[in-house]
Amino acid sequence: MGGFLALWDKTAGHLSYDLEAATAVMRHRGPDDYAALFLETVALAFRRLKIIDFSRGARQPMLNEDGSLALVFNGRIYNYLSLRQKLQQKGHLFRSNSDGEVLLHLYEEEGEKCVSKLRGMFAFCLYDQEKELFFGARDRFGIKPLYYTETDNYFAVASEAKALIQLPGFSVYLNENAIPHYLTFQYVPEPETMFSGIYKIPPAHTFTWRRGALKLKRYWQISFSPQERPLEEFLEDTKRVLREAVGLHTQTDVPWGAFLSGGIDSTIIVGLLRELGPVSTFSVGYEEEGYSELAEARETAGFLGTNHEEYIIGYDEYWRNLPKLVWYFDDPVADPAAISLYYAARMAGQKVKVVLSGEGADEVFGGYGIYKEPGSLRPVANLPQALVRAMYRLWPPVLPGKNYLRRAATPLEKRFFGNAFIFSEEEKRKLLKQKNFPPATQITAPYYRQAAAYDEVTKMQYLDLHTWLVGDILVKADKMTMANGLELRAPFLDHHVFELAATIPTAYKIKGGLTKYLLRQAFKDLVPPAAVQRPKRGFPVPTRVWLRGPLAKEVAELLNDPELGRYFNRSYIRMLLADHRDGRADNSRKIWVLVIFALWLEQFLQTKV
Repeated sequence: MGGFLALWDKTAGHLSYDLEAATAVMRHRGPDDYAALFLETVALAFRRLKIIDFSRGARQPMLNEDGSLALVFNGRIYNYLSLRQKLQQKGHLFRSNSDGEVLLHLYEEEGEKCVSKLRGMFAFCLYDQEKELFFGARDRFGIKPLYYTETDNYFAVASEAKALIQLPGFSVYLNENAIPHYLTFQYVPEPETMFSGIYKIPPAHTFTWRRGALKLKRYWQISFSPQERPLEEFLEDTKRVLREAVGLHTQTDVPWGAFLSGGIDSTIIVGLLRELGPVSTFSVGYEEEGYSELAEARETAGFLGTNHEEYIIGYDEYWRNLPKLVWYFDDPVADPAAISLYYAARMAGQKVKVVLSGEGADEVFGGYGIYKEPGSLRPVANLPQALVRAMYRLWPPVLPGKNYLRRAATPLEKRFFGNAFIFSEEEKRKLLKQKNFPPATQITAPYYRQAAAYDEVTKMQYLDLHTWLVGDILVKADKMTMANGLELRAPFLDHHVFELAATIPTAYKIKGGLTKYLLRQAFKDLVPPAAVQRPKRGFPVPTRVWLRGPLAKEVAELLNDPELGRYFNRSYIRMLLADHRDGRADNSRKIWVLVIFALWLEQFLQTKV
């Protein structure tokens, strides 16, 4: 685990590259070691977080026996021991016990097909000297990040965008085309970033760079195929595959623990970990009433018998550290819960080096509250759409049900854009100085076309797996833990777990008003009874309260920066602030999107990091 930078010099050595300085900006990803390798026109550098095998043989960049292959690799291969055994049977010799060396030998044996054998989270770049190419890949769900850029002088890939902007001759410019989509989704949808000229390798893709040409190729596809089987069979299979995944995710030579909220996902993970031995758990919360799950987490920790620690975050500490955390993110991500995760990781990082967490359970098993909407709309869904639209137009606004009819009259593709939908197209036209921008459907429409054969709940899952999960959930999981030199592992995103969950009928996902019904039932005897029925809350953060009180002045001053006037209508921003402050509207999410963007500008455009 760690952070890497790999570069192909197009100038035949006419430029010099200080990779130690370039990767110093992501030292937090790998504080335990640094090494670099220069091979003619290729340079590789790695910052290491030691998790498995501390020997020199496990250091990166890593060479094969004859020096024809060189590897930099960030992540964890959970089936590396079984792969290693098979490779040894074929005559491969190992000098370490690392999963990185397994990947190196697997490429020797399988070539580019090696990625299909990997079970884990990963991003890597491999230099094949004989074929004169870079080959690499990103894991199936995008748990680990992988950025790239190309200039007249070089092609480079890295674990963080901020390493790429350190390279000689790279000029940092804002990607203005990304702003409208950021305003919709509260993150920059892949493969774009907020940096002009920097992109992301998509999840479940390999890349090959050879003779000046980049080729991307998908090696795995998210697909749902519901099966008609008894509920009991699904319950047993779910318990089996998730237990197996958690067992594989605990492979480490360092202490491990788990994040624990009041929800069912982390509770199940901790319950399965307790079957393996003692567990340290970590929770964070806030003083404001209604914005903390500490009591529920404490109850769960007591029930399961964990070594539990918790931390309360104050608004002043939150605000004071926010600019630095925006820097860790590379791109602006306006999810307030991301900062909660940072503090949980900071606390955990003082005791362990690896944590298991519940990311992905909602997308995989159908856990978001919005997934209940198709069922709630069913009473009118079978009526002629013309009739539903007429009912909506004629329904008096003063009577309850107007919004219900509006949603029933709106096709899913036009009402669901994922778990974050901040500014509508009309609102963006009022806010943005830029008037000719693509609609949000540019991002979502391709996924809806791919999911056309699925029912509405599964379509929502499919969209979230391709957008919300990779753009928000996994970005904050990676960036906020790595900012603290902590490795986060997500057993729910083991692709064997997903491939089972993809066969579960929707009737078993949403039932009796409960989301993730099957998952809850599978582990109801393992977790506290209250957790089985508890609705999802996420990491609630009191930004709505803070923006009307203790942070109102600071935020108003930040958003009054004339620099924002280059992109936004400042009078519209002032209206958003005033309406929120005076209680006429809850504009907290909209304001927070602008706050994070303003801080991003300060971090990356006003000064080069």
